[in-house]
Amino acid sequence: MPRPSSRISGIVPSGKDGWEVHSAAWARKEAGEDIIMLSVGDHDFDTPAETIGACVTAVRGSNHHYTPLAGVPRLRQAMAAASSACTGVETTPEQVIATPGGQAALYASVQAVLDQGDHAIVVAPYYATYPNTFSAAGASFTVVETPAEDGFQPRADMIRAALRPNTRAILINTPNNPTGAVYTRERLEQVAEICREHDLWMLSDEVYWTLGGGEHVSPRSLPGMAERTLVINSMSKSHGMTGWRMGWLTGPQEMITLLTNLNLVTTYGLPAFISIACAEALEERYGVKDIAERYAARRTVFLDAVRGMNDVTVRGSEGGMYVMLDISTIEPDDEKFAWAFLDAENVGVMPGSSFGEAAAGHIRVSLCQPEPVLQEAALRLRRFTSSYRREAA
Repeated sequence: MPRPSSRISGIVPSGKDGWEVHSAAWARKEAGEDIIMLSVGDHDFDTPAETIGACVTAVRGSNHHYTPLAGVPRLRQAMAAASSACTGVETTPEQVIATPGGQAALYASVQAVLDQGDHAIVVAPYYATYPNTFSAAGASFTVVETPAEDGFQPRADMIRAALRPNTRAILINTPNNPTGAVYTRERLEQVAEICREHDLWMLSDEVYWTLGGGEHVSPRSLPGMAERTLVINSMSKSHGMTGWRMGWLTGPQEMITLLTNLNLVTTYGLPAFISIACAEALEERYGVKDIAERYAARRTVFLDAVRGMNDVTVRGSEGGMYVMLDISTIEPDDEKFAWAFLDAENVGVMPGSSFGEAAAGHIRVSLCQPEPVLQEAALRLRRFTSSYRREAA
């Protein structure tokens, strides 16, 4: 075939081969083995029935036609209200644009603020698609790690050290995937100061904001930041709608107007019946309270079950859908640990280094299983860690 573009050829998988652990666990489960899957961040329960009903009603109501590029007005109004609650800044519909999922919102934000050859800073640990989203824009990036012993909180001095003359943006994620860390107001204020000093964009991934374990602070709410912050959001986690592919981006009205042109050449709008169902789900907050309470309870159950486990330390893990465990004292190679744990105890987890070197020596445990399953997984982990050294020796 003719040569593909360097742009598409440059979008390659990132992180270590820890994703192979997840793939192997999934294949073994599909083959009928008793595998506990704690490696994926997808809900183990269905979308709330009310949302499904709203979608069925919308489909039967002849909502099958093209929609406005920026989103159905009712949907944008509901997203604006959700953004007001999420960021603490009053938001108008003209300041939000609907996207097919949070990843599309991330892609749009990167395309919006970076030209070919520009530079960005990515705070790690990070969601796996971050680096290659910058690569797809032809931009370079520097990963700035957050120390595990500091609870995976961002360090302003480390970010300053990574600045370049062509740096245009900083990308953060709080509550964080994979660590579950919730960035403090103090640390966010320090990062915001850097953005104001150097005229940078702040790209803030806040898709887990309803699942935080403490105060959620959006950098958009900090002084002088509303005009330089783009907030990535999604209904996937908060409303139990991962497969519906509905997200949105919040930012200055002038930027959102420009991003409507991006939708012109990419999505050309979103399905009307899904948009209407999502608007109702946002308006009525279908599932939000239940989902937040469910994950908070699961986090408590799992952390209680691993408390006191020899040589295993909890890092971050205040919010989101994950718990991050430091297993470096037992085995510095987290990928080796994850493979051995899968083989010995039939539990699939993600090696932390799949999300950046800041999480090396850790494993990420998904809370997307019922409490009895999480308790059983913790029991297997305790058994595995108590014998691992003797087996290795």
